[in-house]
Amino acid sequence: MEITKEEVTHVAKLSKLAFDEEKTAEFATTLSKIVDMVELLDEVDTTGVPFTSNVAENLNRMREDEAKPGWNRDELFENVPEREGYYIKVPAILDEGGDA
Repeated sequence: MEITKEEVTHVAKLSKLAFDEEKTAEFATTLSKIVDMVELLDEVDTTGVPFTSNVAENLNRMREDEAKPGWNRDELFENVPEREGYYIKVPAILDEGGDA
């Protein structure tokens, strides 16, 4: 399956990324190769092969769910540079939704 430069540009725009023409072409080629390799897996006959979700025999060791006292919120907020109530104020990192 071929991934076009237009598709790479579209996904990059959705991700608010920008690439030059050379990088866009390189990504399109690389992604096409990856999709082709994944599509090869459809040709493998897996009839009679049991489903495997994990190849290791790992077991989850669960601990008892015990309530423990939490931290003092006022002490935690002593070193916060700027706050509003019990929220830490940070600079905005997203724009107001325009094109990037």
